Amino acid sequence: MSVVTEHVGPASAALENQKQGAKPRNKPIFVPFVKTVAPWLISLATLAAAIVAIDWLCGWNSQVVARAPVVFAAVYVTNLIRYLVAAGGAFLLFYVLLRRTGWLTPIQQKLAAMPEIRREIFYSIASLAIFAGVGVIVYLGKVAGVLQFYYGGNPLVSYYFWFSVVAMIFLHDAWFYWTHRLLHTKFLYSKVHRIHHLSHNPTPWAAFAFHPVEAFIQAIVLPIVAIFLPMHPLTVVFWMLYMTGMNVFGHLGFELFPHWFLRRRCSNWHNTGVHHNMHHRCVSSNFGLYFNLWDQWLGTNHPDYQAEFERVTADCANSAVEEAD
Repeated sequence: MSVVTEHVGPASAALENQKQGAKPRNKPIFVPFVKTVAPWLISLATLAAAIVAIDWLCGWNSQVVARAPVVFAAVYVTNLIRYLVAAGGAFLLFYVLLRRTGWLTPIQQKLAAMPEIRREIFYSIASLAIFAGVGVIVYLGKVAGVLQFYYGGNPLVSYYFWFSVVAMIFLHDAWFYWTHRLLHTKFLYSKVHRIHHLSHNPTPWAAFAFHPVEAFIQAIVLPIVAIFLPMHPLTVVFWMLYMTGMNVFGHLGFELFPHWFLRRRCSNWHNTGVHHNMHHRCVSSNFGLYFNLWDQWLGTNHPDYQAEFERVTADCANSAVEEAD
């Protein structure tokens, strides 16, 4: 599968430019949003309004249609809270509080400017509407009996429950890797995925900064898996907690794992903050989400990944020593 190569140039040059603290480019927010995201949101809102209007005009009084707006609103608010707590909490902790202590060294020398952060928030909040729309699809699938959700009892004492949590995480990791590579093909990258890559040095606020098509692709994995994998609602909660944590971590801009992490077989299969940060800079490598398995198996890790990780973590260790002295 061929993937697009972004304008950042060769990886080594991109990394060197970041070390020298290249100035971020301020990009407009509203005009690109109107051209790319707004038409999709308006079309979906129009479709939803048409369904409600047809139901009313025909006198069907469908309970499914009546409850869909409530489900949409509930899912949207829940996701908004999840986004604000996770991304906002990480930003407050790492960019405001801990950054002042000098204990942490950012992966890239120069952090994102405020216009970039505002764009990330703007697009992420729009993506939450797509997530809520998929929430309505999940509700409809559950009512129709197509999706396999089960209730009752204490799932935490069930071996199957924990299997389903792990299975959901691994299935989503595979889904993300292959759909991510698909989004890096020339047409989909230029029309869809490039919105996310406007963040060359992402912050936690970029966690959901997607084009509506990409937001749908990443959210639809839940009802697809629920067709054949019975899940308790808590399975979804545990998966979403892990997914949100790793998504924010991948866009954090700081590395949390220790210097030896990639040298050990017991840990090098898990992704790091450097891994996804390099993907935003170098574009055509490092496609994984949670784990570094698919990238290792298919040779899509950036050749400088381990060296960059060790440079960043060595800088962090040196900063900690200097602070102690």
